[in-house]
Amino acid sequence: MSVLKIGRSGRNAILSATLVAGTLDILAAFLVYAVILGKTSPARILMSIASGIFGKAAYSGGTPMIITGLLLHFLIALIFSIFYYLIYPGLSFLRRRKLVSGILYGIFIWLVMNLGVLQIVFEGMPLPDPGAALLGIAILIVAVGIPIAYIVPASRR
Repeated sequence: MSVLKIGRSGRNAILSATLVAGTLDILAAFLVYAVILGKTSPARILMSIASGIFGKAAYSGGTPMIITGLLLHFLIALIFSIFYYLIYPGLSFLRRRKLVSGILYGIFIWLVMNLGVLQIVFEGMPLPDPGAALLGIAILIVAVGIPIAYIVPASRR
């Protein structure tokens, strides 16, 4: 079994994409869901992320669960950055059309998270209504898909 070797520029691009996408995504969530829509608070958003592992106990866990949620959020961003880095060389259209690739990757991430991960972690969770789905997809396209599509290929030139 061979170990995947990622060079220094690849590691730097993955880390940069993770930090940019993770930061933009969580700030967008805070801005849209806590500030504009007033549905929740930033702390509750992060506790919700932590609840994927710790269940309802995450909501009474205070600062440790808030920090855990933030770390898990960035871990997810790291996983999607690594995945894009790995698939980039094998898909020629990713190299030719970064904006389209970012849009498609944002949609892909939404599908994976909402139809896969969240359905497994939160059994019986209903799918979001069309308006909420479009808002979530738009956030992921702008905050995650496009930044990753522009940052990761920089290491592959």
